[in-house]
Amino acid sequence: MRECCDMRGFLSFIVLRLISKKNMSGEDIRKEMKKRKGAKPSPGTIYPVLKALSESGFIQEVKDSGKEKKYKLTKKGQKELKAATRKFCEIFYDMKEEFGRFC
Repeated sequence: MRECCDMRGFLSFIVLRLISKKNMSGEDIRKEMKKRKGAKPSPGTIYPVLKALSESGFIQEVKDSGKEKKYKLTKKGQKELKAATRKFCEIFYDMKEEFGRFC
């Protein structure tokens, strides 16, 4: 069974989607989610997800000159994101037009 598609809620899916657009740190993800949703998730919410995604081989740390760890999607992560997006579309089929290019 795919790990990302079985996630509690869609947090892992959201994190993968955000990292797929550009390399991001946990703090970058928290800020982006605040910008989009109005609430900034706690570090205790985001960092365990990053750890799990990293341990699953979906993301990997990128060497960066800053102090924060930044992550990028791996090839395995790209495949997982594609599968999770399809699953998302299956669940929310009535929204398929909005996500058509991903499904």
